[in-house]
Amino acid sequence: MFYDIVVVGGGLAGMRAAIAAHDAGVKVALLSKIHPVRSHSGAAQGGINAALANHPDAKDDTPDRHAYDTIKGSDFLADQDAVEIMTYAAPETIFEFDHWGCPFSRFDDGTIAQRPFGGGGYPRTCYGTDRTGHYLLHCLYQQVVKRNIEVLYERFVIKLAVKAGRCAGVVVMNLHTGEFQTIGANAVIFATGGSGRIYSVNTTNAHASTGLGVSLPYWAGVPLEDMEFIQFHPTGLDGSSILMTEGCRGEGGYLTNNKGERFMKNYVSEKIMELAPRDITSRCIQTEINEGRGFENRFVYLDLRHLGAQKIMERLPGIREICINFRSIDPIKEPIPIHPAMHYTMGGIGCDADGKTPMDGLYAAGECACVSVHGANRLGGNSLLETVVFGARSGRHAAARVKKMTQTVDTDALDSALRQEKDRFQQLCSSNGKENPYTIKNELSQVMMDKFGIFRNETDMKKGLEQIFEFKERFSHIRAIPDIGKFNYDFLWVKEITGNIDAALCIAKGALNRTESRGSHFRRDYSQRLDEQWLKHSLFTYKPEGPEISYKPVALGKYKPEERKY
Repeated sequence: MFYDIVVVGGGLAGMRAAIAAHDAGVKVALLSKIHPVRSHSGAAQGGINAALANHPDAKDDTPDRHAYDTIKGSDFLADQDAVEIMTYAAPETIFEFDHWGCPFSRFDDGTIAQRPFGGGGYPRTCYGTDRTGHYLLHCLYQQVVKRNIEVLYERFVIKLAVKAGRCAGVVVMNLHTGEFQTIGANAVIFATGGSGRIYSVNTTNAHASTGLGVSLPYWAGVPLEDMEFIQFHPTGLDGSSILMTEGCRGEGGYLTNNKGERFMKNYVSEKIMELAPRDITSRCIQTEINEGRGFENRFVYLDLRHLGAQKIMERLPGIREICINFRSIDPIKEPIPIHPAMHYTMGGIGCDADGKTPMDGLYAAGECACVSVHGANRLGGNSLLETVVFGARSGRHAAARVKKMTQTVDTDALDSALRQEKDRFQQLCSSNGKENPYTIKNELSQVMMDKFGIFRNETDMKKGLEQIFEFKERFSHIRAIPDIGKFNYDFLWVKEITGNIDAALCIAKGALNRTESRGSHFRRDYSQRLDEQWLKHSLFTYKPEGPEISYKPVALGKYKPEERKY
């Protein structure tokens, strides 16, 4: 099979890239290991940011003010040119979805409703109750079907085919048959989502969100960027870590400790309270728990009861449904037990604002990419925006590139990659090892949570890095996997755990090297932000013995780094 463009990943970024490429007049295929509407984009709840100025308290909002809030929220590590591209594209992006039929909630005057979100100077988060990602995802899938874009369902990408520094396509396992296949392309766009399952003991992320998406280009020679920056969402549901949207606090929800106190007033201004940025709010919640002011040494409360039944049913119906189904509580009557949970990877595949990576023919968009518009900490409502803005840009840029090319099927590169993966599969099937891969997966996630969590220090991280290297060694001696043909999920999961381990090494080594605190990366032994030494992006290049780290400058602009206060 050969296409002008192959898009890997069927979430918001992937589908938006495929639509843009198709509309530019090229032959495109969308590959997804799960059905596109099952993608983790659908779990996003609270909204998508744009300076529409619809809210009565946001009449002065502009894309420039959205950009400033984003850059300040990033602790000044975001590339400012990329941020401005995103914030200026935001309003037209919302209108496009509106015209495509996305059922946004509305104000009484018929305009798209907007709510406050943490770190935003104005209420600019457009929403569809508390199911915004779900609505956007289905809206895009309708557009894919309308255009008759070819979707290759349940194709699991396992390797890039590369020759002389150029990406020539991918090797996939067709889960329906168990066959290994090559798919050639003049351009490949990676849109595989985040890596949250590296922290699987405590994450809001779906099981499909693993480190393999960033590791495949990394293994092929593409540097990863800023992997040490891991966002912990302040409000994961106790017991499952299912996301309790920031929209709960945007609608006026309180965070309270075991004294019944709205404790955020002890950390940020009373004007901000529960709507501080996520990195700050998570540290405040964890501090309350660590110092004995939580419940059962495990959680605090997110209290919505004062909002009233009508408001909760109208604006947060999904949250109520989740609480009833997964915790047997009704937030109309009872407070919600929450704790911080790993939520988002700010780092990813290094690329520019058109999604172009250093590898010829390879693009990246969405959470797997690092443009970088989030820097050291993402603002809520900017992730959905990033997926569709940069998904569209990568699709358009890749299409413009391939339209200048003749069809160039690199059979040698594809066949070589296919042989390597078939050989690797046979090695796994005939292994004499005794290690259980899932034991290693669970141990890895616990180490990541314990040593590279909300609060970090040198002693813990050195020990954690040693343990990850030990997991990598043990994983080379795993027990054999079965050759069962169709839907060989044992092979899929083993491949994903391999990616988790190498991505975890980047997170660990980057965090240990960065001797400062910035955004989500908070070190107790280096508690200050140090711009002179560390106002730079980390780059990770794959080496068999472990990642090699280098650095590049941040793209500054009109907003000079300043102390970050809320």
